[in-house]
Amino acid sequence: MSTLALQGVSRWFGDVVAVNDVTMQVGPGVTGLLGPNGAGKSTLIALMSGFLSPSAGHVELDGTPTWRNPEVYRLLGLVPEREGIMEHLTGRGFVRSMAQLHGLADPGAATERALGLVEMTDPADRVIRTYSKGMRQRVKMASALVHDPAVLLLDEPFNGMDPRQRLHLMDLLRHMGADGRTVLFSSHILEEVEQVARQIEVVVAGRHAASGDFGAIRRLMTDRPNRYVVRSSDDRVLGAALVSDECVRGVSLRAKGGLDVEATDFGRFTHVLPRVAQARGVRLIEVSPTDESLESVFSYLVSS
Repeated sequence: MSTLALQGVSRWFGDVVAVNDVTMQVGPGVTGLLGPNGAGKSTLIALMSGFLSPSAGHVELDGTPTWRNPEVYRLLGLVPEREGIMEHLTGRGFVRSMAQLHGLADPGAATERALGLVEMTDPADRVIRTYSKGMRQRVKMASALVHDPAVLLLDEPFNGMDPRQRLHLMDLLRHMGADGRTVLFSSHILEEVEQVARQIEVVVAGRHAASGDFGAIRRLMTDRPNRYVVRSSDDRVLGAALVSDECVRGVSLRAKGGLDVEATDFGRFTHVLPRVAQARGVRLIEVSPTDESLESVFSYLVSS
């Protein structure tokens, strides 16, 4: 069983800070690295895999630095988001070349095992340039698994996969985590992480925003203040009634009609709003959330 540890890790490119003072530990099981696009997830994975040097801090695998240490690749498999595969090769040829680079005793058997794990045996003799995005993702996965690594790092691995392929990969990752491997995958889609990982690490704008059990962090996301635009037949009457309820933090009139409402309890607000409107004889015309994006959720986690 292997553990990746980051201590005070930063990485900057000129004046741009991509990762800012991140400290985290990733151990056996499946961990989701969650954050909006541009949050620094790919940079973190590159740092963990030894493809980038930290500008500050330390990245270690089982107590050994990953940077300038080729020995870590005996334990580590990487599936980058960027396309970096040799398109003129067949899928089988590409995976076999990875097996040979690792110096495996039987590269042919290892290649077939890895292709079978990702359900790519049948199309393995086709040239990679003819593959769909989902097939390319799976052959990259096979190349990362060919040496049976203890640690697997995947950057947005579900991109381009159809629903059946996604379900198969999710099941594979769960089994690998249950076997005691250290699996970390990045995603900007909450539902992908929820279906695979119990442990999550959340990053926003290069900062480590949250860490822990998915359920606990998901509840924090749900319990954050929720903001809505509400339009009705009588905004003033409705606003005065809503602000008196404990689940409503604030109400303000909009310049062109309607209300800006901030609720602290989503579940209660969904029941209070129609009941209050009916009691006051007010007709609801529109109720629209204004902060349902992942970016707003993550920003709340950073500031909470």
